[in-house]
Amino acid sequence: MYEKVLLWATPVFLLLIAVECGVAALRHRSPYRIGDAIGSISLGALSTYVGVYTRLFSFGIYVALYDSARLATLDQTRVWVWVAALLLYDFLYYWNHRLGHEINVLWAAHVVHHQSEEFNLSTALRQTSSGFLLSWLFYVPMALAGFPPQLFLFVSLIDLLYQFWIHTEQVGSLGVVDRLLATPSNHRVHHGVNDEYVDRNYGGILIVWDRLFGTFQPELASVPVVYGTRDPLRSWNPLWANLHTYATLLRDAAQARTWSDRLRVFVARPGWRPAGVAERAPKAAFQLARYSKFAPPLPSALGLYCVLQGLVVLGMGAYFLTAAPGWPAGTALAWLALLAGSQWALGGLTEARRGFAWVECVRLVMVAGLALALLPAAIDQHWTPLAALTITLAAGCLGWLWLGFRMLRTSATS
Repeated sequence: MYEKVLLWATPVFLLLIAVECGVAALRHRSPYRIGDAIGSISLGALSTYVGVYTRLFSFGIYVALYDSARLATLDQTRVWVWVAALLLYDFLYYWNHRLGHEINVLWAAHVVHHQSEEFNLSTALRQTSSGFLLSWLFYVPMALAGFPPQLFLFVSLIDLLYQFWIHTEQVGSLGVVDRLLATPSNHRVHHGVNDEYVDRNYGGILIVWDRLFGTFQPELASVPVVYGTRDPLRSWNPLWANLHTYATLLRDAAQARTWSDRLRVFVARPGWRPAGVAERAPKAAFQLARYSKFAPPLPSALGLYCVLQGLVVLGMGAYFLTAAPGWPAGTALAWLALLAGSQWALGGLTEARRGFAWVECVRLVMVAGLALALLPAAIDQHWTPLAALTITLAAGCLGWLWLGFRMLRTSATS
């Protein structure tokens, strides 16, 4: 159900992104960059695809605890039970979110959401694919308290969907509302790397939790928010975005001299490193004055190509989410690999990396072959023209790709 709701919501998300772009254009602002936006949307899509399988793990634990260890049985037909479930979920989400910034292994999952150096509605879609590993721990109290699993899923979706609209620069301060709810102004602060803003405003729906526990910070007119992380990803590759911080932690743990330091690497605050490791492989201290956005040159033809191919890959993903529950495991995993590989290829193209032109050629051949294989038997009489159209489109894409990289080569030599 969870992934199906997100699938149905995707056209609404894309429409609102288009509206946001229109509003920003009228205000002569440019909140979007192609590589960043495609990367964010790809990460959200990948999280949803992976969630088809990983949610069985986290939700299965919730169901097992509810069935075997609940202390009460709450009637989900009562209004107060729904209200209590939403309030309790939002409270537990605050602590999940806060500790996700304070414990390295949790930050390794959550960091994905903060890697964008822009702040717009596509950033809301930028979600981790590995959060399922540990985030379920925070919601055990709801299972033990007796909130039915279906109700838990429903309030978690409400909390998630609410947070979409607060990822924008196009909505200013909302006055008294900013004191009660998570709003765009409050959430801009949360995504900032400025000293004034870092690690503040964790609330999902209610900002009251931050006021109660001392983590609230209002947006300051005198301090423009600088978005991103203090250890920048410097890439639009969605696979590396999910693995980057885990790789850093594993490398530091492997180089630590004691077992206690190896353990501490994972449970310490982000940024902590064992003394010996820090000496052998020092990292420059974060300085806001030296912070610059990741901005590889992207010719307009190549950028438009990536946008259109991104929409094609989203369509393939929608088909996967609709049909995968009825597929054999091997078929579903092959599709998942193709989708992840397609996103990886697009990430390399938006970084204008020439080697990915060959990767994209292979991907186009694979996608064209898949399209031909999926032509239903019911239209056998039309197979030849459809096959010709598919091959023509693939060839056209290859020509467009060649033009984009030719423009890149020309601009580099001029």
